[in-house]
Amino acid sequence: MSDNNQETLLLINSILEGIYEKKGENIVKLDMRSLENSTFDYFIICHAQAGTQVDSIAESVNVTVKRITGEKPMHKEGLDNCFWVLLDYGNVIVHIFMEEYRDFYNLEGLWADAEVEVMKGNN
Repeated sequence: MSDNNQETLLLINSILEGIYEKKGENIVKLDMRSLENSTFDYFIICHAQAGTQVDSIAESVNVTVKRITGEKPMHKEGLDNCFWVLLDYGNVIVHIFMEEYRDFYNLEGLWADAEVEVMKGNN
C-alpha cells in the first residue's frame, strides 16, 4: 500500500472514530475510485436523530481527524442548520444527515455504481 493509500486509510479510520464516538447511525463508505469523472475517492455517510447530534458528530469528526492526522476539512457546509453537514477532506467527503434528509436525498442511490461498504459498529 502506498503512502497516499496509508494516509487515506488513516483519514477514513479517524473519521469513523469521530462518528462512532457520537453514535452516528447506518454508517457506509462509498468507494468512488472506479467511477468516471469522480473528483474524490470516498464518501462516508451516516445519520443522526436530531440536528444537535449532527452537529456533535461533525465536531467529533473535526476534533478526531485533527488529533490523529493533523488535517482540517478544506470546506464545511450545513453547520448553520445541521440538517445535512458536509465535511470535505479532499479525497474523502463526509456527509452527516438527519435521518429524514438522508432518506430524501438518497446519496447511496444517486451514486449506485459506487462500491458500498456498510461499516461495522452500526446501530
